[in-house]
Amino acid sequence: MPSTIRVRAIAGSDTTEVQVLIQHPMDSGFVKDKNGTLIPSHYIETVTFAWNGKPVFTAYWGPAVSKDPYLKFAFKGGKKGDPLQIAWTDNLGQGDATTARLL
Repeated sequence: MPSTIRVRAIAGSDTTEVQVLIQHPMDSGFVKDKNGTLIPSHYIETVTFAWNGKPVFTAYWGPAVSKDPYLKFAFKGGKKGDPLQIAWTDNLGQGDATTARLL
């Protein structure tokens, strides 16, 4: 199965800019389907980023985040070729992880 995570991380002179798109339905549990039945909640709870094994960013999300969330942030450090590990877990215990190299 292909990864649900698309990432672009560009190392600058002193900071690295990270952009991530995660494919996920992010269902809140408050929306009904076409038959009027509530769609059960299914959303990402935690997204973590580690550069060279060192945590640089953690996001704690809930049902208010939109479908296929996009995230952009920067951190100090990083050079071209360094590994950036990204992982997420949702309220159903599912998740995905990938490692990208800084550009």
